[in-house]
Amino acid sequence: MRRIKKILLVLFVLIIVIAIGLLTYIFHLKPKYEGESELKNLQAPTTVYFDDFGVPHIYADSEKDAMTTLGYVHAQERLWQMELLRRIAPGKLSEIFGAVGLKNDMFFSGIGIEEASAKAISKLDKNSQSYLLTLAYLDGINQYLDEGVTPIEFTLLGIKKEKFTLKDVYNIFGYMSFSFAMAQKTDPLLTDIRNKYGAEYLKDLGINGEFNTTQIKSSKESSKEYAIIAKSVAALLDKSPIPPFVGSNSWVAGPGKTKSGKVIFANDPHIGYSQPGTWYEAHIITPKHELYGCYLAGTPFPLLAHNRSYAYGLTMFENDDIDFYQEKNKEGDSNQYHTPNGFVKYETLKKIIKVKDSSDVVLTLKSSRHGPVMNNLLERLDSKNPIAMSWIYTQQPIQILDAVYGLSHAKSKEDFKKAVQLIAAPGLNVMYGDAKGNVAWWATGKLYKHNQGVNSFFILDGASGKDDITEYLDFSKNPSAENPLWGYVYSANNQPEPIDGYLYPGYYLPEDRAKRISSLMDAKSDWDKEAISKMIYDNTSPIAPGVVQDLISAGNFTSLNSVEKNAIDILKSWKGTHNLNDIAPTIYNKWIYLYLKNTFEDEMGSDNFNLFLGTSLGKQIIAKQIENKNSLWWDNIKTKNVKETRDEIVSKSFHEAVSSLQKQLGNSVSDWNWGKIHTVEHEHPMGKVAALRKLFNVGAFASPGSNEVINNQFFGYNEDGKYYVKGGPSTRRIVDFSDIENSWSILPTGQSGNPFSKHYDDQAKMFNEGKFRKMKLNKEEIVKTSTKLVFKPRLE
Repeated sequence: MRRIKKILLVLFVLIIVIAIGLLTYIFHLKPKYEGESELKNLQAPTTVYFDDFGVPHIYADSEKDAMTTLGYVHAQERLWQMELLRRIAPGKLSEIFGAVGLKNDMFFSGIGIEEASAKAISKLDKNSQSYLLTLAYLDGINQYLDEGVTPIEFTLLGIKKEKFTLKDVYNIFGYMSFSFAMAQKTDPLLTDIRNKYGAEYLKDLGINGEFNTTQIKSSKESSKEYAIIAKSVAALLDKSPIPPFVGSNSWVAGPGKTKSGKVIFANDPHIGYSQPGTWYEAHIITPKHELYGCYLAGTPFPLLAHNRSYAYGLTMFENDDIDFYQEKNKEGDSNQYHTPNGFVKYETLKKIIKVKDSSDVVLTLKSSRHGPVMNNLLERLDSKNPIAMSWIYTQQPIQILDAVYGLSHAKSKEDFKKAVQLIAAPGLNVMYGDAKGNVAWWATGKLYKHNQGVNSFFILDGASGKDDITEYLDFSKNPSAENPLWGYVYSANNQPEPIDGYLYPGYYLPEDRAKRISSLMDAKSDWDKEAISKMIYDNTSPIAPGVVQDLISAGNFTSLNSVEKNAIDILKSWKGTHNLNDIAPTIYNKWIYLYLKNTFEDEMGSDNFNLFLGTSLGKQIIAKQIENKNSLWWDNIKTKNVKETRDEIVSKSFHEAVSSLQKQLGNSVSDWNWGKIHTVEHEHPMGKVAALRKLFNVGAFASPGSNEVINNQFFGYNEDGKYYVKGGPSTRRIVDFSDIENSWSILPTGQSGNPFSKHYDDQAKMFNEGKFRKMKLNKEEIVKTSTKLVFKPRLE
């Protein structure tokens, strides 16, 4: 008996020791928010106040000291995220994740981002402030890398620490630029449809901008499986550990539209959700410079920011800046290809991809005059038909560092505009408002034209030269508006108006959000911060109720059972809201999915149909296809001697929708609440391991909002009817120049990427409920509500 007691006592002591050790380790991993530390290369002590949500307010005697400190505190919270981001473009995920990252690495290492980064860096002015301040920021990161706590993810994956360099900054911007693009998802799919079924089938898809009725105002060859490109790239972006940039809302109310007579700026860039989230907020104060910004991990200057003088943000322009070219090899020699001037050798480059716990992979890259050849980079793409990718980002001078520095240091609207002009890619709508009453937006990007008749939505002819770019447009031709007569500017990724009669090709999103924003802004001229905050969380679609009426009018609903009648009655009275307790959006989205599936899947096939749903065309078609009674798509090509009609497809889809919802949610329609099926969970890459999910992931939450409402909590349609939110507002910001010290923001989860920090998820509930917190500028308030961490110069 005594022996058993001794054993139990020993076990108890061991458990206590292990628990104490674990708690000590966890405490050791937490970020440092108060006390004193030393940093090399500081000229004077620098004080950081971390406010009640973990936002650092950095008070420094010089901007160089502020940037070194920013790099350090940014790394303290987001070093793991920085590590992931810098590995994507050069193809180094396999080093830490093993073979699961190989497809991603093969693709990104081959599209030229790394080489374009090196070229851009070689041309930098080494005496410019943008360069010197970036080095200071990187110095701060690297000091934390050397002396700070090792993130738990590094320990779990065995990641070797390596210094951050300027090339990492450029590679991060390069990945961001590619994730903005949509051509890689759309062009190959449209080429497949054209080649298999003919151009008539494409007329109903609105590829020439026919569906973009709410526009932003400005002051047959043999069939080949081209869709493999689209499917492969879409899958890579969907499975990437860092989410792609997707869309955005922004509007800036001028003095004539607000109660105070001062500008109010609103912005909520839409990005795929992840944990940690995209943005890190920081406030820098020096004698000559002040800025409160949202920073991308590993980058020194904010893409979204404000101070007492001006505010800026961005949405995605969605212009076409990628073209695909079918090259033609010389017969008998696959190392040469046709050009308008004869045969030319492909440029070749060998790269080695290191794979954890496996052999290295040697990748042979080929490039034509148009760009990298995709065939070696993607699975199942026939090597006999080389497809080259022409991308503006890698072909034009990359001045992104000077551009983002200029945006964050502008002294006037004209200053700011000059910085906007430096961005050749990605295409952005850069939004602006200031304390003087100016409001504006400018589309960035080096826009271009092809010969008349060339449709860049298809795979182009690379051999003849007839489909090559013929003209690059001057920035003055980019869409824009400055202090327009209607009193405000806005963007929701919708088509801009034509300039000089030319409608810029692109992958613009449906008019739903744009129409809602413009209708609300036009309706009143006494906007204030509180009203704008309700608008930015708005869950109403102005389009969906009309689609419902069209569906009901098109179908045959004379013989309905009691559940179906109830469903129709609910839809008839629906105002387009997507709140948690609403029932109509549950019925509507199931019906929409099945109506699209029964219309398009027979021609496209299952994989291409699912790909189509994720493109801008798939989103735009929802409202437009139902209006086209004579569309070729209504007929099911798999049923012989029968020609289906619109009425039959619509009716069949409704009956299937109700039946499916009964199986999923029960026979009582009153139980079909939107919040039961529309949920969000912010996933960390490590959270994919079941045992680690609760530690790393945030959520899940029932989520209001939907696809293409202002509160754009977007999801993909699927067979089981569970709509897992893929992404949405990456921040919501409202800057009120009548009360600048009380402007508002909110992040989807929290400031910190450290799961042991109290700021890892302290904003998640607020965000989901549409609440806000202050972006503090007042020093007295900051000091009262913050912890204090002082960095002193280290004497060498």
